[in-house]
Amino acid sequence: MTTPEVRALLFDVFGTVVDWRLGVAREVEALAARRGVALDGGEFADRWRARYQPAMEEVRAGRRAFVPLDVLHRENLEGVVSDLGVTGWDASDLDELNLAWHRLDPWPDSVEGLTRLKARFIIGTQSNGNVALMVDMAKRAGLPWDVILGAEVTGHYKPSPRSYSEACRLLGLLPEQCMLVAAHNNDLVAAREACGMRTAFIARPFEYGEEREAEPTAEYDYAASDLVDLAARLGC
Repeated sequence: MTTPEVRALLFDVFGTVVDWRLGVAREVEALAARRGVALDGGEFADRWRARYQPAMEEVRAGRRAFVPLDVLHRENLEGVVSDLGVTGWDASDLDELNLAWHRLDPWPDSVEGLTRLKARFIIGTQSNGNVALMVDMAKRAGLPWDVILGAEVTGHYKPSPRSYSEACRLLGLLPEQCMLVAAHNNDLVAAREACGMRTAFIARPFEYGEEREAEPTAEYDYAASDLVDLAARLGC
């Protein structure tokens, strides 16, 4: 049987399209400087991100009702502040800092790569970020999405199978007509094995600050160095 032609590219966003660590660290350090607190922004960002999957697992496991990622981020922020013993930050400071995730910078290749891919494919988010977060980020960073999909739209956090299958269904496409583009092997494997999506790995060796190995650990349809490289491989 012939494999259907890919019509849509759905993108993981945090780490794949935008540099979450640098953006969060920058805003943490700016707030700390205003309040006279000495903090390592990178360490703070890492601690905040480390709470990301455990918080979503509470939803995936059915131990709490679905809530948008902004809510989980805000709860996790309070936990990091408590863990580090940070004082002098009030609720309004935390509310504003929580919006750091809305203001992340794209990787240098992201806008060009997405623009080239958009000329041939439907492009959209397949992110755990909520709609308001994704829209704010896109407007600030110039990300040319056709559609915002992901957890808040599907009601499921990745890597739950329905997070992928529902996104494909909403586009009126078969999973085989959709390709997940991500820098994270677990995301890609879940989309392929649980849903039957096509897959493209993007290397982001600086996602966690210092350069580290960023290689595909499974067989994917494509493996690219960045989104411009992926566009070239797909003839865009």
